[in-house]
Amino acid sequence: MSFFNKMLARVGVGAAKIDTVLDQNEYYPNSEVRGIVYVQGGNVDQDVGNIYIEVMTQYIREQDDKKHYVDYTIAKYRVSEKTQVKSGQKLEIPFGFTLPSQTPLTLSNQKVWLHTGLDIEMSVDPTDQDYIVVRPHPYMDTVLEATERLGFQFKASTVEYASRSPFGVPYVQEIEFYPGARFHGQITELELMMSLTSNGLQILVEVDRRGRGLGGFLANAFDMDERRAWLDLTPSDLNRGADYVAQQLERLIDQQSR
Repeated sequence: MSFFNKMLARVGVGAAKIDTVLDQNEYYPNSEVRGIVYVQGGNVDQDVGNIYIEVMTQYIREQDDKKHYVDYTIAKYRVSEKTQVKSGQKLEIPFGFTLPSQTPLTLSNQKVWLHTGLDIEMSVDPTDQDYIVVRPHPYMDTVLEATERLGFQFKASTVEYASRSPFGVPYVQEIEFYPGARFHGQITELELMMSLTSNGLQILVEVDRRGRGLGGFLANAFDMDERRAWLDLTPSDLNRGADYVAQQLERLIDQQSR
């Protein structure tokens, strides 16, 4: 093991490499993520600290009237403890963890990825990055189907910084809808912010009311046209299906749009 090879490994040349292979690339919040981390030893033996996987996303934060994308680690999982990777050695490390409940859905090109890293002392740490697709949890799917049955059409989804987010992360995912015939003339937009809880699904419903006359103009001018309300749905509620959820959502929107 030459001194020169050791120095090269410290800057990443001829060092150990990693590759994470997932069982699949589509998940939903609270589902199980499984796969194998493959480690390929380099030209020299190297002491490796933790091998870890981070679940990462981006949110938008506005500063000085400019929007910036901020990378955020939702959760970090250790998949292997300290070990030594010998020169040329191949390791296979299986792993499994639960995708965090606050992982955003990958709507409107929202990015979610797994970042795998090896902690190697006094060396450039090898990393791997794997993008995943995050679909709605079945509970969320029921709510989205309910909005469709009320005539709403998907508009866009954004993940934005929220300093007072009630969901335990510094962002919220706003899913926006155009109203259909049922609410035409009452509201201009519906926004849903959903969070999985131990008791089912918590939804922050925001209604953007259509202004009427001078009163409506003033409401728009002072941002008073937006109203928010909570809708808590238990597993029993959600198991009753999209029609039942649509009734609950319709009643709440009617109240908020008056």
